[in-house]
Amino acid sequence: MYLKCFALPLLAALAAAQPLVVKTTTLIDGKGHVLKNKEIVVDQGRISRISDARQKASVDLSGLTVMPGWIDTHVHLTWFFNQEGRLESGGRNSKTTPQQAALYAAANAYATLMGGFTTVQSVGAPLDADLRDMIEAGQIPGPRVITSLRQINENTGDPEQIRAYVRKMKADGADVVKLFATASIRDGGKMTMTPAQIEATCGEAKAAGLRSVVHAHSSDGARASVQAGCTAIEHGTFLDDPTLALMASRGVFFDPNFLVLHNYLDNKPKFLGIGNYTEEGFAAMEKALPLVADVLRRARRQHVKIVLGTDAVAGAHGHNAEEFIYRVRDGGDTPMDALSSGTAVAAESLGLADKIGSLAEGMEADLVAVDGNPLEDITAVRRVVFVMKHGKIYRNAPVK
Repeated sequence: MYLKCFALPLLAALAAAQPLVVKTTTLIDGKGHVLKNKEIVVDQGRISRISDARQKASVDLSGLTVMPGWIDTHVHLTWFFNQEGRLESGGRNSKTTPQQAALYAAANAYATLMGGFTTVQSVGAPLDADLRDMIEAGQIPGPRVITSLRQINENTGDPEQIRAYVRKMKADGADVVKLFATASIRDGGKMTMTPAQIEATCGEAKAAGLRSVVHAHSSDGARASVQAGCTAIEHGTFLDDPTLALMASRGVFFDPNFLVLHNYLDNKPKFLGIGNYTEEGFAAMEKALPLVADVLRRARRQHVKIVLGTDAVAGAHGHNAEEFIYRVRDGGDTPMDALSSGTAVAAESLGLADKIGSLAEGMEADLVAVDGNPLEDITAVRRVVFVMKHGKIYRNAPVK
């Protein structure tokens, strides 16, 4: 009896260590290719082989569309609606305890993972570090988290103070540097940091081995950031064609966002009256939606590297895949371009193209499967039925 009790956990551990064979009928590899009737062999969290389906399947995803786990390059995991249904994002006026805020953030991470996103870039809050580390240790479920911990803006200091601040961010464990080169869309999106401040931020980030992503709505703020060596532009609502051409020539990534604007407008009562969430601010966001569609189309014509980011704040976590739909429906993207922006191109922008974002031998076993074919009907991304991250299955809901 004692031998049997001892053997059962051992056998379970041995079984878990065995390779998994995932059977697929339609596979989108993240780099623009569609493969048919393949099996994916997963061993110790990575893909060891993709070949014609011949073996007995451990996991049968026949009839579904299988893709690399999706990547969202711009989220805010620590933003949530409190028990009064109002926005909280940290700060001295919080009505939520630190413990409650941590639980809300963990819930946001879980919802994001269940929505098919296995990697996110959260830009950013100090709590992101604990969330990142606990997820990485397997203590709580969630997507792989990359974080800036904090942001830099025009009030951070002079160029020398900013350089010191970037070094501190690196020492504190930041994976990326986030800076606000312009104001919010609700405040007109004008340039706020000086070229010297921007150059100090992005130059020091590069010296520290960190990428730098820039909140920039206006062309002058974005152009100064590109010239300073920053690696990605977020939002870009008012970008002109010369700025887009400069971004293309420098290989700078671009992340226009639809979901965040729709989410604000859909949840207006929960934001209204907090900070710059005014009637005028909401009017500005509504006017921005067609501008986002226009800049996405123009960026595609200029061959800018476009990534998928949602700027997911309170109310949007778990609904990140709506960005795919908006980009196809309103922005004119092909479904394949939209999906690639959230897989291989996003991975490249994070410096992780050799680990995530595509399905190939040696890559992380991050998989998402949906009911339907998003190349034919992009709304299929809403119907996530299977999620695997690093070879571990987190969602496996049969199609009804």
